[in-house]
Amino acid sequence: MSSCDTKRPSRVIDRNALDDLLGTLRSRGYTVIGPRICDQAIVYDEIQTTDDLPVGWTDEQDAGSYRLKKRGDDALFGYVLGPHSWKKYLFPSAQRLWQVTRDGEDISLSPEGGEEVNRAFIAVRACELHAMAIQAKVFIGSEFVDPTYHVRSKNAFTLAVNCGQAGKTCFCASMNTGPRVDGGFDLALTEVLDGARHEFLVEVGSEIGAEVLGTVDSREARLEDQHTVDDIVANTVAQMGRSVDTADIGDLLKRNHANAKWDEIAERCLSCANCTMVCPTCFCSTVEDVTDLSGNHAERWRRWDSCFTMDFSYIAGGQVRSSTKSRYRQWMTHKLGTWHDQFGASGCVGCGRCITWCPVAIDITEEVAAIRRTEVEDATEPLKRGA
Repeated sequence: MSSCDTKRPSRVIDRNALDDLLGTLRSRGYTVIGPRICDQAIVYDEIQTTDDLPVGWTDEQDAGSYRLKKRGDDALFGYVLGPHSWKKYLFPSAQRLWQVTRDGEDISLSPEGGEEVNRAFIAVRACELHAMAIQAKVFIGSEFVDPTYHVRSKNAFTLAVNCGQAGKTCFCASMNTGPRVDGGFDLALTEVLDGARHEFLVEVGSEIGAEVLGTVDSREARLEDQHTVDDIVANTVAQMGRSVDTADIGDLLKRNHANAKWDEIAERCLSCANCTMVCPTCFCSTVEDVTDLSGNHAERWRRWDSCFTMDFSYIAGGQVRSSTKSRYRQWMTHKLGTWHDQFGASGCVGCGRCITWCPVAIDITEEVAAIRRTEVEDATEPLKRGA
């Protein structure tokens, strides 16, 4: 990943040069991962050329709603976000930690090492770059380093894209995590479509990014190109469908541990864990031991888990959080509040996935606003009564 960042595009490439750039990455041994359409959604999977991208497609999102729709142009990155996040490649959903085999009296233990696969991530958005940085604090930001995350992130090439549009569930602008990328990339693109013009303005974020860019045809960016990026990003900010007032948000949620709003949310929440599965920063996991019927081979696996499941807080014969109310309150308070205490930043990047993919359309931005509003109402009620 990148070691240095710039703030302005330095080069411009055309659509065909982007295919050449992907070819360069493959020739350097990278498995190229990017957006493509599968099962009526835009997901991340291996791609070969730009033809595999969602050319001319966009996504319409709202609370509990996701639909693909044709655009009126041939934009390659004219969508917002799908259900996948890049954590599926950096923090895999299922991973074997070790295996042990018995052969008579001999027992051999084989721990799993870091996977030495180079991946190129294509079309990473600003909120997702911030999510990667947040998970890096969790997995490699202390003396206890997760070897899988360390190796996978170290070997990744990141081709970022500035968002040219925002969805109804996006609120990254209010979280200061987008829509413009500001670091953590090797190359960053801004897609420009204007009549017959289809170009990409390129910012260089690392030495290897500069090397890869140097293998394709490009021209020097002009002053008007730099203004174009500013205009596109400003237009995207204006399209933001939601926002969160983050002022004093950690203390707000801590003060409102007994707020009646939590009961209202619990009446709707299904504890399905969709929000945590699609979240790009959630990192809860569980460990499972499995063995064959002979008893001569056993394995330990780490799998994604969720604080919404009953068993996640099971300790000494009982659940710490046995109610839906307590589990949702834990998730939201940790995500927006106590995450700051642990990692020095919010656990939310404003991508809106938890809103889009909630089957009952619970909206974290609305819930924060409601708690803030009810706290004010509770404080002013005695004054209304003349108390």
